[in-house]
Amino acid sequence: MSLINTDNWPAVEVASHDALTPEIVAFIAECRTRPHPESYLIAVLHRVQEHFGYLGAPQMDAVAQLLRVPTSRVSGVATFYHFFRLQPRGRFMINICMGTACYVKGADRVAARFRDELGIDFGQTTTDGQFSLHDAACLGTCGLAPVVMINEQVYPHVTPDQVPSLLEKLTEVPAK
Repeated sequence: MSLINTDNWPAVEVASHDALTPEIVAFIAECRTRPHPESYLIAVLHRVQEHFGYLGAPQMDAVAQLLRVPTSRVSGVATFYHFFRLQPRGRFMINICMGTACYVKGADRVAARFRDELGIDFGQTTTDGQFSLHDAACLGTCGLAPVVMINEQVYPHVTPDQVPSLLEKLTEVPAK
């Protein structure tokens, strides 16, 4: 009777290396030499997201394999912490302040107009990858309410009627 070798670690390791950058693979290898390598999971995920822009399923599986932690743990950490993104974000990150001052001054109507114009809801990205739409509890600029922040630019006193022209101006910005 011959035994069949079911260990496919070499193939898994190659696929894991292919899903990540050499720098991330080296960082994981370094973490594995330290006590409690699993405690470096968040640091590893930060590096993955910094490079890829989000945590894709192939990258999370690769992290689990190379760090030798269950995939469910990687997924659990990635979905628990608000900082981590599981989908690519758009070229333009639109954050609409929904804090009290902004809401009272019409942020809900501004948000509705953005949703209508873009055809997406909060937490989604347009199919062309141009826009991601998010709500924010407060952007700290209450005197400028309602406020929209696109990437790092703050737009004060935004009205629903301004949304189409604002989006049009953004699409005219050349990609880097």
